[in-house]
Amino acid sequence: MHDKLFHSPVALSVGLGFKREIASLAEMHDFLTDWTTSRRGPLYRNAVKACDLAIPGYVTIEQARRALLEFAQATGILWPDLEPVAGVHAVARGYGGYAA
Repeated sequence: MHDKLFHSPVALSVGLGFKREIASLAEMHDFLTDWTTSRRGPLYRNAVKACDLAIPGYVTIEQARRALLEFAQATGILWPDLEPVAGVHAVARGYGGYAA
């Protein structure tokens, strides 16, 4: 399959804190093919159809990407725009905690 790239990847949460970026129609196709059968619904079918139609050019790559975004958002797997930040605070270093 001749791969067609998205203008920007779609970041998905694929496990406990793991992110997978889908950057092309081929990656979208692979991801959707591997999706759990019991969780396939109307938005899944729309995404698959959009991907299949975008490969020969019947719909735009952007339309396929949007279908993937809608599916990911509805299923709760869309990676948040803001990356989680670990809290860091300074630790005072002293000699046993006693004032000199």
